[in-house]
Amino acid sequence: MLLWLYGVMSVGAVSRSIYQIATDYEKAPLAYLLSAAAGAVYVFITYTLLRGGETARKVALLCCGIELVGVLTVGTWTLVEPSAFADATVWTWYGLEYILIPVILPISGIIWLLKSRRGQGLVRP
Repeated sequence: MLLWLYGVMSVGAVSRSIYQIATDYEKAPLAYLLSAAAGAVYVFITYTLLRGGETARKVALLCCGIELVGVLTVGTWTLVEPSAFADATVWTWYGLEYILIPVILPISGIIWLLKSRRGQGLVRP
């Protein structure tokens, strides 16, 4: 489920940012570049989850942490100073336009990745 959600968010964020940058970049460059950054993070996490292995798990964990910091920073920024963004980003209001999935996803990812590390230790002979 986690992999599927990251895949969906990758497609959504990347396609949204490509369209916005291509058609209306001057309107809100910061917002559109932040959406592109969110999309890149989602794509990278999706790749590391697909790749598997201990190194990929560690990288995915780091990226989920970075994603969570980004969501919390941009989400809080948009609440405190709504005029800072001429248009919404993927992480605006903690991802409200995406049913809050952008704030729930990294928390779920971190929990799952930490539990999977513990689980791997129990399975080894």
